[in-house]
Amino acid sequence: MMMMRIIFSVLLGFTSAAAIAASSKPIQIADNAPDSYTVQRGDTLWGISGRFLKEPWRWPEVWRMNRDQIRNPHLIYPGQIVVLDRNGPRLSIARPVRLQPQVYEEKSEQAVPSIPTAEIAPFLSQPLVVDEAGLANSAKIIATDESRVLVGAGNKVYATNIKPGIPSWQIYRPTRPVVDPGTNELLGYEAFYLGTARTIAEGEPATLEVTRSVEEIGKGDRMVPAAKPDLLAYSPHSPDTDIRGEIIGIYSGVGEAGANSIVTLNLGARNGLEVGHVLAIYRAGREETYREGGGPKEVYTLPEERYGLLFVFRTFDKMSYALIMNSARPVTARDTVRTP
Repeated sequence: MMMMRIIFSVLLGFTSAAAIAASSKPIQIADNAPDSYTVQRGDTLWGISGRFLKEPWRWPEVWRMNRDQIRNPHLIYPGQIVVLDRNGPRLSIARPVRLQPQVYEEKSEQAVPSIPTAEIAPFLSQPLVVDEAGLANSAKIIATDESRVLVGAGNKVYATNIKPGIPSWQIYRPTRPVVDPGTNELLGYEAFYLGTARTIAEGEPATLEVTRSVEEIGKGDRMVPAAKPDLLAYSPHSPDTDIRGEIIGIYSGVGEAGANSIVTLNLGARNGLEVGHVLAIYRAGREETYREGGGPKEVYTLPEERYGLLFVFRTFDKMSYALIMNSARPVTARDTVRTP
């Protein structure tokens, strides 16, 4: 089965005068970095990068990639050999392979994915966040087959605002408003994915058949055109500007999270955030009191502590989702994130 996936990919044998402006901080080669590495099935680009670099998000710099190539580079496959030139440093493929610069639809076992995809796969194509305008204008189920309260796969539903010419739809249920805890701004509504449906007969209302359901579906549930995931292949990279924000939620509602967990950020496209951005995670310094002898009590705020990294894999206008790549302590809501 062919599946669409976001893939971080490597530029093969490329130099450019328009390379990304390098950070003023020298690139640090990882301890015990090999001179070369043969890409294995099951590798991720993040993991390969970590073999060579202490800061994996600086991958584009060692490949001399410009901004366009970060967004749409070539693919890397198992069996290719990545070679490290320590003078620079610089990475290259030992045997250049001619690949067409295009968006690929690959079998899951072929191209190397950017990050572990098992955790984020449902997030790449299913509706997750809608704003107030999107909620008001989305298609809506107004009746079900034989007036049933709830239906599933194989049943018919009737919906308004179904646009003509769109054969496949995703069904979702707005679950809760997402509010920035610092500003109280409404960032959007998280949507719970319910299933898919296909148009049988257009009209107002239109008739659709539910083709897949993960939960029971009923009147009032909303629908959006089924979309393929964004296939732009972003390499891990640091934002060009100083971006700062907060973790405002941990997906699945748990209180703490660790590596390979998904978190919600109060940053989105309007803040300059994009897929592939790597942000550092910080914990605010706690307050400590000190009293010397019988003197007055003094209160000090300890410095904040950087303790992890996350990778942004899907963005919306006002918020985004990110995967925690590593953390030295449990991640909690209200921890801050910023350009590393």
